Amino acid sequence: MKKLLTLVLAAMLAVGCCFGLASCGKGDPVVALICLHGTTSSYDKNFIDAFEAACEAKGLTEEQYTIVTDIPEEGDDCYNKAVQFASSGYKAVFADSFGHEANMLKAAKEYPEVQFCHATGTKASLSLDDDATNDTPANFHNAFASIYEGRYLAGVAAGLKLIELYGDDITNDEAKIGYVGAHPYAEVISGYTTFYLGVKSIVSNVTMEVKYTYSWYDEVKEKASALALINNGAKLVSGHADSMGVPAACKEKNVPNVFYNGTTTEDTFVIASKINWQPYFEKMIDAALGKGTLEKDYCGNLQTGSVQITALGKAAAEGTQAKLDEVKAKLISGEIKVFNTANFTVRNAKADDSAFSKASAITMDADGHLTAYLADVIDVGNYEGETNVVENGYFAESSLRSAPYFDIVIDGITIGAEA
Repeated sequence: MKKLLTLVLAAMLAVGCCFGLASCGKGDPVVALICLHGTTSSYDKNFIDAFEAACEAKGLTEEQYTIVTDIPEEGDDCYNKAVQFASSGYKAVFADSFGHEANMLKAAKEYPEVQFCHATGTKASLSLDDDATNDTPANFHNAFASIYEGRYLAGVAAGLKLIELYGDDITNDEAKIGYVGAHPYAEVISGYTTFYLGVKSIVSNVTMEVKYTYSWYDEVKEKASALALINNGAKLVSGHADSMGVPAACKEKNVPNVFYNGTTTEDTFVIASKINWQPYFEKMIDAALGKGTLEKDYCGNLQTGSVQITALGKAAAEGTQAKLDEVKAKLISGEIKVFNTANFTVRNAKADDSAFSKASAITMDADGHLTAYLADVIDVGNYEGETNVVENGYFAESSLRSAPYFDIVIDGITIGAEA
């Protein structure tokens, strides 16, 4: 009888332990992702795929994570979703678009026990500066990556394609390329500048025309802008916008295309660069589960696996992979610095005191190379540069804040009229 009672008690304890484990979080919510658009947007799909992969890698069940899409930057929808997740027990909430930041910050101040993370933003770094006047709470985080490394590599592949098409004695007309940008923000300007510099490292006389759509996702405008660039003489087109508009235009006109955040199977596809968000999402999940901490302002790179280039497309030139492997190794070692000021000039930017050029913040030498630049690193909303970011002969992009702050239109790049 005593033996039977012992077995019964042991069974009851085992059942109790199972219930105890369940109450400790086996099915409790952990992390949530807020997206500007859905999977038809290459930008948002890149986040969604990485988020799902990170959740799977960390052993989360489908009950422990949630993804919501089509949450606009305008209005209170992002704030309402963030609050809904926080009040429902989620430990960390991530929003993927620049315009979500104000709402995420507002929610972070109201739920200090929840981690609020935001891509491409600028406010978390305020709490890292003793002189900043609008310090952000400890539970608010920004994240980005040095995607300029990936865009530079994509530019190298693009330059090799131009040489394959037109030869080493490529003319100025043949060396013209185009770029479709969403907005004239530093994130976009930094990206197209480094893509251009990658091409320029192969094709010294390259020029590039940029057209803005003033929307992150507008397939009609993106395609129209790409077609306009091609009609203006662009022999290859890339871009920073989220639909298939640019690849579709390139396919239609049989012009090589360098994509962003995804690949295509078209004969015109050369390569794409992207941020791999899975490493950051895994860090976020660990922090949510109490297994680690999150930096206030995180910037991944090639070494962390956060910056990637895709497999080469059908249109890539012969020998491209070997060259990319060589350049990538030099980027990682520091032998190549993407924003080496010896490799570009800013004479036209200095002459043009427009919103895009920030001419009053530029100091240059007699040859037009940057020697100093006051960037708007500490974003307190005044849109004024306060921090010199040129040191040791290069522009120190994303070293003082994860989100880009390179916003100069350099020589060789022109801004075209909206299509």
